[in-house]
Amino acid sequence: MKIDAHVEHLFRHEYGQLVALLVRRLGMQHLDMANDAVQWAMAQALEHWPKTKPPTTPSAWLYQVAYRHALSEIRGNQLKLQKLTRLHEQLDHASTPPEDMPLSGELNDALLRMLFISCDEDLALESQLVFTLKSLCGFSIEEIAYRLFISEANTYKRYSRAKHYLQAQKIELDGVDVSTMASRLSALHRVIYLMFTEGYLSSHKDLAIRHDLCEEAIRLGQALAKSTIGGSPETDALLALMLLNFSRIQARQNAQGLVLLQEQNRTLWDQQIIRQGLAYLQRSASGESLSRYHVEAGIAAEHCLAPSYQQTDWQKVVQGYQLLEQIAPSPFHILNRAIAIAEWQGAAEGLRVLNAANFPVWLERSYHWFAVLADLQYRCGEIGQATNNAELALAQAPTENIKQLLLKRLSAYNTNGD
Repeated sequence: MKIDAHVEHLFRHEYGQLVALLVRRLGMQHLDMANDAVQWAMAQALEHWPKTKPPTTPSAWLYQVAYRHALSEIRGNQLKLQKLTRLHEQLDHASTPPEDMPLSGELNDALLRMLFISCDEDLALESQLVFTLKSLCGFSIEEIAYRLFISEANTYKRYSRAKHYLQAQKIELDGVDVSTMASRLSALHRVIYLMFTEGYLSSHKDLAIRHDLCEEAIRLGQALAKSTIGGSPETDALLALMLLNFSRIQARQNAQGLVLLQEQNRTLWDQQIIRQGLAYLQRSASGESLSRYHVEAGIAAEHCLAPSYQQTDWQKVVQGYQLLEQIAPSPFHILNRAIAIAEWQGAAEGLRVLNAANFPVWLERSYHWFAVLADLQYRCGEIGQATNNAELALAQAPTENIKQLLLKRLSAYNTNGD
């Protein structure tokens, strides 16, 4: 692995853990300093590791560099911030691990505690998401804004509001009690799945798929499942959903770009990961609750178990989306149900679902809407309307990778319309 790729991998896998561990040592009031220190450490790794070689335990090396940088900043601020003097003395005399000591246990514990703190119920859920993704997952404001369908200015405001609120609480990571963490578990599930979604279909302008983000989300989910608080049927269902989707990731992209499900080479699907996902899905059935993750994992399982796209049990997929509309209403579930109905009962039936539904204006102006509408119209023989809507979808495409996928579809409509 090249050094820069290795550091990028570490950034995605260790960034949040290192920030959380520094916050544990320095306090929430020094969150910005912790973020800056970790970024400094990553930059030092990029500069120094090519000249020598990566250390035996990179996470411990990065922590040491980040920790010393933070201490240097504290010393530099002492004249202006006298109240930090006692903190500096405590930190300067505190024992720190040697650079070759593994930190995995402490890193995982600190990160999980920080994640639970971020999901404070007194914060709006959107603010929880923005703060966690920005502070602990390395997401940019632009990426978060795209995923949450809000402006970058609004995203930054939510991040600042959450940060200032949490700092004002003067929370210590080790002071978070069990009942508090349990009450925030559902919010943490959503944060983890949003991270996975960003990796599975990235908003990054150059990367359609970001394997590291998917792997990091799965790793966090597994760490959560092993913890006393996080081990629940809903966590297992979330893990099942992520694993079943991740099993198909090698087939989702080729040299020409993104590949639709019906065109994927199923021999590239990872059967071992599918078995892992199915095992978690079976475990998730042990409880009495039924979450959106249970239903979505069930739909993903239908796709993974089908011998071919045409042999998929589309009736069960339709029933899954109908259930999702009841327990977790979203216009995207209706859109997906229309696609599944088109496969089960024909494109005309899918179009009827679209025409009968009351979609929000923002969705009817998005590339998702125009792309699905164009596809169903094309299959109904309405080539002219399909072409027009495909062009509208193309105009709304958020990334070059999605644009290339839509261009291929548009080319097919135009070719068949001649």
